[in-house]
Amino acid sequence: MSDQKTFEDKIKRIEDIVGSMESEDLSLEDSLKAFEEGVKLSRECQKSLDEVEQKVEKLLGVDPSGKPITEPM
Repeated sequence: MSDQKTFEDKIKRIEDIVGSMESEDLSLEDSLKAFEEGVKLSRECQKSLDEVEQKVEKLLGVDPSGKPITEPM
């Protein structure tokens, strides 16, 4: 099994970090570590979204032979 976190795992972890920073009395050092982890995960998620966006194509229809006609989004 891979140690790679899925996009959904990363989003969940970001939500957990935000929740802990909002509700707990974290030390300055722990708050900074949590913030840094959140920023790192946020950047990784944005990179994943950018990569998916480049792969997504808009379906315009089908040609007479039934082949899809697409264009990049």
